[in-house]
Amino acid sequence: MTDAAGPAPVAGPLAVGATLTVTAVVRERRSDGIAVLDCRGVDQTGQIVLTAIVDLRAPAVAVPPPALAPNRINEHLRHRQLVQRFAGQKPVRIAVVHPCDGCSVAGAAEAAAAGLIEPVLVGPEAKIRAAAKDAGIDISRFRLVATPHSHAAAAAAVAMARNGEVEALMKGSLHTDELMHEVVDPATGLCTGRRVSHVYLFDVPAYSRPLLITDAAINIQPTLEDKRDICQNAIDLARTIGIATPKVAILAAVETVSARMPSTIDAAALCKMADRGQITGGRLDGPLAFDNAISAEAARTKGIVSAVAGEADILLVPDLEVGNMLAKQLTFLAGADAAGIVVGARLPIVLTSRADSISTRVASCAIAALMVAARRAAVPAVPV
Repeated sequence: MTDAAGPAPVAGPLAVGATLTVTAVVRERRSDGIAVLDCRGVDQTGQIVLTAIVDLRAPAVAVPPPALAPNRINEHLRHRQLVQRFAGQKPVRIAVVHPCDGCSVAGAAEAAAAGLIEPVLVGPEAKIRAAAKDAGIDISRFRLVATPHSHAAAAAAVAMARNGEVEALMKGSLHTDELMHEVVDPATGLCTGRRVSHVYLFDVPAYSRPLLITDAAINIQPTLEDKRDICQNAIDLARTIGIATPKVAILAAVETVSARMPSTIDAAALCKMADRGQITGGRLDGPLAFDNAISAEAARTKGIVSAVAGEADILLVPDLEVGNMLAKQLTFLAGADAAGIVVGARLPIVLTSRADSISTRVASCAIAALMVAARRAAVPAVPV
């Protein structure tokens, strides 16, 4: 075994309980039956901790890969790590908006049991209590703010956020548009100077690091200026969850800039914006096709020299349709775990889907909790 060329591993030993993911790519197969492998190991934050070149005698015939064990798909490893990162901190006060079905109530209750949140249930009291009863969940320890319907629940929750009564919002069983209409209201909402956007955090069994995808839920056809904000929002979130310098792949169908494909022009412009300090904290490259963004071998085959290709932490998609389809493909075909959050507003918003599992809802709450914890740390305590 010899050291591989490439980025130097991070210094220091791995902590007890750290997760090490090792990938190996065949770079050469010699006539004497020896295969030369490029190996790389990353920890749970995506930081490189080892690189090596390995000589290995290859089998004479192809060996099919083993079937993916069913429990690997749903082991929720990185979801649990998010919860563990927040351990020991004060739970986040979060308004759960219109939790009138069993999944909404159960998700909030599980996140509270994990020490992440202190739920405030906002919506029609009778419906909330009926949903909790049907799900067998005791909500007596949670504050309940009664409203007549879902529209009023969204307005009340946003008002509570503006007044500092809660530190985050969580969507219940109302429609996304109802909640976001109140969030982006210019007079009474939670907008800042930056575009609001959504970020998915995926744990993909076949990928060696956490993978963020944006935007697949809020911005339908983002402009270049919108994409600048979407990109910065995702970088800030990645840094909050422990990725020190996230690598951003700006996706298109091809790797070259073409006037016939506006997404490639936007990608090139975003990279230059990063060069000029208009986007900070990450490393950008694009346009990149999906295969080159997540596969070093695909990038090498096409002769792409990039610090991002094959190692992307963030995939910035051209529009919502691409992002939505990609996210659902990873979930339903690749067995990926997903968690999601709305960023760019005054506070984090957990934007769940009716199809989301309890684990996904808890992991999304963990992301919101980590964001709130970072904001708490950045704001000095006021002397009493």
